[in-house]
Amino acid sequence: MTHKRIAAIAFIVALSALAPRTALAAPMLCSGEEKTCLAACVKFSNQAYVASCVTNCRASGAYCMHTGCWANGSSRYCGILRK
Repeated sequence: MTHKRIAAIAFIVALSALAPRTALAAPMLCSGEEKTCLAACVKFSNQAYVASCVTNCRASGAYCMHTGCWANGSSRYCGILRK
C-alpha cells in the first residue's frame, strides 16, 4: 500500500473511533454514512489524501448498500437501512 492510502485509512479509523455511539440512535442510512465520510475527506489539505479518502468512502458505501453493514477498516456495524 502507498503511504497516502495508509494515511487515509488511518484518518478514517481515527475518525470512527471518535464518533459517538449510542444504542438508541435513530436508524442510519448507507447514504448518510457515506455523506458523513465524504464530508470528513474534504478536511484534508493534500488533494492526494482527499482522492484516496473519497475512494475509500465510496467503497464502504457500496459495501453498505450490498450488505446493510458499514465497514471502514476499524469498525463494522450492521442493521443500516439501505436507502
